[in-house]
Amino acid sequence: MVRIRTACATLALVGATVGVAAVPAGAAPVAARSAAATVCPTGWGSVAKTDTSATLTPVRDIRTGRHDCFDRMVIDLPGAGSDVGYSVRYVDQLHQDGSGRHIPVAGGAVLEVRVAAPAYDPETGAATYPARAGRPLPGVDLAGYRTFRDTRFAGSFEGETQIGLGVRARLPFRVLQLDGRVIVDVAHSWTATR
Repeated sequence: MVRIRTACATLALVGATVGVAAVPAGAAPVAARSAAATVCPTGWGSVAKTDTSATLTPVRDIRTGRHDCFDRMVIDLPGAGSDVGYSVRYVDQLHQDGSGRHIPVAGGAVLEVRVAAPAYDPETGAATYPARAGRPLPGVDLAGYRTFRDTRFAGSFEGETQIGLGVRARLPFRVLQLDGRVIVDVAHSWTATR
């Protein structure tokens, strides 16, 4: 009698184990595929984006970052609030304000990023961001980026700061305003997955 109970208990455990393990064959790969594919935002477009606000709060830093769906540039203006003017658009070539000098920017396409804020102290004229016209942005290393190829500081003229952002190709982008920051995101592709 003990052997029959032991045998029944063993069969019940084996049956439960097999029942749990018997997941449909297609279920595991679909779940793995869903976790691997990142859905990226769409609809940003590649037309010019602008806001006509302005501030005297100077640019203090420009930095970049990599994300699953896009590469990001952040222009820091601590204390400026969330309404800083900008103009971001694709251009054939980057030309420096004031002089008209052509500044070469590497990449398949060039985004001209203008922030309606100086990169100098308006009272003293002293630089608040340590960049030189025509040179790459200081401290920005684009190694390993999927979309960004080059950055160039064009200068700060009459209260506006101008930057050239070289990207792989003409891709969709968006511009965000957060407290003390203007953010430019450039998508890795035109599709909704990475």
